[in-house]
Amino acid sequence: MSVGTSSAPGAREAPRPPAPRAPGDPAGLGIDPDQLPDGLVVADEHGRVICFNSAAARITATPAAQALGQRLETALPLEDLEGGRWWQLTDPYGGLAIRVRQPERNLLLPGGREVLVSARYVRAQRLGPVHRVVVTLRDTEARRRTERSHAELIATVAHELRSPLTSVKGFTATLLAKWERFTDDQKRLMLETVDADADRVTRLIAELLDISRIDSGRLEVRRQPVDIGAAVGRHIQAYVAGGQEADRFLLRLAQPLPDLWADPDKIDQVLSNLLENAVRHGDGTVTIDVTPTASPREGEDTGTSVTVSDEGAGIPEESMNRVFTRFWRGSKRGGTGLGLYIVKGIVEAHGGTITVGRAAGGGAEFRFTLPVAAPAYLA
Repeated sequence: MSVGTSSAPGAREAPRPPAPRAPGDPAGLGIDPDQLPDGLVVADEHGRVICFNSAAARITATPAAQALGQRLETALPLEDLEGGRWWQLTDPYGGLAIRVRQPERNLLLPGGREVLVSARYVRAQRLGPVHRVVVTLRDTEARRRTERSHAELIATVAHELRSPLTSVKGFTATLLAKWERFTDDQKRLMLETVDADADRVTRLIAELLDISRIDSGRLEVRRQPVDIGAAVGRHIQAYVAGGQEADRFLLRLAQPLPDLWADPDKIDQVLSNLLENAVRHGDGTVTIDVTPTASPREGEDTGTSVTVSDEGAGIPEESMNRVFTRFWRGSKRGGTGLGLYIVKGIVEAHGGTITVGRAAGGGAEFRFTLPVAAPAYLA
């Protein structure tokens, strides 16, 4: 009879050797804690620290060698924002037996430095004593950057709203108080100014709504057939009607173009922004090339590219990677600095891509590419 592993009922298997631990793995986690991006602190059933990885040492400014073997509340002296000692308040070893975790929250290290902390209570059996306390630490720098971005957005919006609203208030108050003193032409001029400033406020509010939808991933795209050449032509005609020279614009359409399915209002918004940038910040001829190209979306063969270029000074090389971020301004000629951020969000919501570079004539060149496939319900 050969000797081997028995499959008979009740047969005992030889005990398995413990899995080898990774280097620097005193807690038996199976990985090297120093490879983790977040701070990791593990305390044993007696509340003594048995793991204090390099990220935790960096975040707390406490050497791992100093923390290991100490009581958890000593190695990690955390306080809540009201000054309460967190370990005394949560009492992981003597608290409720049904508690298994502490959700992430802002706590303070000595010196007042904020850190994001969450904890997990590991029990050998349900409702049994705590076997391990596993604590993760994250720096709040990313959150502070987000808060600074929001504060900057609020400041920019407040500044941009103040000017048109002051104008609207001033003209309406003047007209109401002194209506009989003005001629019809003067009244018309004031009302036209009020109308233009109201449009400016409306555009800013629309930009804020777009940013909110882009940041939350809720920007909806309602695809319809779009004649991209005709859309560009309408924008050019509007500029010419507004006083621009017709020969300042050059539209080149490659034929045949594939059928494009996109949200016509949002594509108009993209074209409006890119053409406005070229007219306002560039010089010379504004060239718009519409061509078929490879689709930016996997599984599709064709796409449509639109390239808008000018003959101005262009965008400095060191600014190229910031063009599509919030509040980037290519010059001091006005604007909120939000337009290109929204353009990028709209293009990507369509499954497309957008790039910026230097045009052959030396100016700025923006190129966006959209997939052209019809919506799934028509496929």
